[in-house]
Amino acid sequence: MTHLIKFQCDPGNYRHWRLEIDGEIATLLMDVDEQGGLFAGYQLKLNSYDLGVDIELADIVQRLRFEHPEVGAVILRSGKDNVFCAGANIKMLGGADHAHKVNFCKFTNETRNTFELAGVQSGQYYICAIQGACAGGGYELALACDHIILADDGASNVALPEVPLLAVLPGTGGLTRVTDKRKVRRDLADVFCTTEEGIKGQRAADWSLVDEAVTKSKLEDIAHQRATEYAARTPRPPDLNGISLTPLEREINADGSLSYSAVQVTLDRPAGTATIEISAPNAPAPASGAELQDRGADNWLLRCARELDDAILHLRFNELACGVLIFKATGDPQQVAAHEAFLLANQNHWLAREILLYWRRVLQRIDITSRSLVALIEPGSCFAGLLAEILFAVDRSYMADGAFENDPRAEATLTLSAVNFGALPMANDLTRLQTRFIGAPEQIEKLTAKTSTALSAQDAYQLGLVTFALDDIDWDDEVRVFLEERASFSPDALTGMEANLRFAGVETMQTRIFGRLTAWQNWIFQRPNAVGEDGALQRYGTGLRAAFDKRRV
Repeated sequence: MTHLIKFQCDPGNYRHWRLEIDGEIATLLMDVDEQGGLFAGYQLKLNSYDLGVDIELADIVQRLRFEHPEVGAVILRSGKDNVFCAGANIKMLGGADHAHKVNFCKFTNETRNTFELAGVQSGQYYICAIQGACAGGGYELALACDHIILADDGASNVALPEVPLLAVLPGTGGLTRVTDKRKVRRDLADVFCTTEEGIKGQRAADWSLVDEAVTKSKLEDIAHQRATEYAARTPRPPDLNGISLTPLEREINADGSLSYSAVQVTLDRPAGTATIEISAPNAPAPASGAELQDRGADNWLLRCARELDDAILHLRFNELACGVLIFKATGDPQQVAAHEAFLLANQNHWLAREILLYWRRVLQRIDITSRSLVALIEPGSCFAGLLAEILFAVDRSYMADGAFENDPRAEATLTLSAVNFGALPMANDLTRLQTRFIGAPEQIEKLTAKTSTALSAQDAYQLGLVTFALDDIDWDDEVRVFLEERASFSPDALTGMEANLRFAGVETMQTRIFGRLTAWQNWIFQRPNAVGEDGALQRYGTGLRAAFDKRRV
């Protein structure tokens, strides 16, 4: 699997999904093209999916929020007879390398989280109507919805058969959502997750695996009835007009670097680094909600979020050896602050709110990216407010102290804003500052008093906002030594260390999914019982049973 994976979609070229919109209700039909696999060597039978199917789904969920704000409920259904979804394609998983399997699971989790939160955040609720087999990742699709309806027809069922069939775990949060979200009793969950054929009809409803089981003849009517009820909950008026998420401007250069309008990605493959540089806006902030709407996808904060999101995903899947991501931000911090202040002052405008929510998702994607993250706050930087959140997401930050010789740019500063104190929480439901100062919560009050102040390097260092403040004599050597040191460590050990250190406090459903599940699945995907020549993923569909090493480790 070496060809370039692209994450931008054109709705006119969807191969696996159909979206039908009727006023406040949309119907999303999963109709996977068997021959439309992202890679060669497998067919996407029985509505099974690979990364390409999920890239389209992520695009649809995003477009529903921005292009169709009038939609209050989405009915998720199968476009095929007698099968809802067989889950992730087993041949794909069996043939994929380890990194792709793990990154695939992470991306599918992020996509499920996106539409799982669409109701409470954006007033777009998802209703799942299941007819036919709904297994593995198919049931995980359903679990992310707000309401699940199962046809009680003697054939339709829900199942998480990964343990008995494949020697792996449900990869998209299934175990956690069964216990934490649907609150299925522990012993019943044990039975469910070890029963290959799944659970049908009223028993599935009685066990809380679905919300209701209805006759096949009533499934469509009940789904529309529930969708109408959920759509009535949305606080947004039904006559909103969306904006078009126009294609991103992106150029891939000969050396693999990426050029967008507001984001540049420079690769140093021998050093194992990728530098992501964000440019401040060069146009003033909108003056009104109408102007924000008119600018559409060209509004700087939305354009920058989309470009940064695409860059992070590109690096995750296509540049595996770039183990260190270096974040920089250049330009006028006051311009950044002005654009952000407009969004904060206009959160009653649907588009302003959606842009802020999108930044929340992008920053959370950075949080859980399995790379070493470092920020360099150089002269001329614009780490203010929303962009300053990147400083609190990374593993280390280096800030230039004072003027640098022969550098005409302004001295580096760091500016906090209201957005740093609640609008953009991490997956642990804490802000990045709360997570940073979990042992000194009184520091947050001190920082609040510094809001809108351009902090010098020494100020930021004394307040604990950066790791190091370095003058121009030490800057180059200290940064070089850090990068060389990082490159000398085991990437596996670094991934484990960083994942353990980035989140603090009480666990949430999201941290359990991304932390515990990713750690266990990462290990299981390397075990011979799953991926060896005689393992379950290799022998699935051959008629041969897997040969397991029975030792508990």
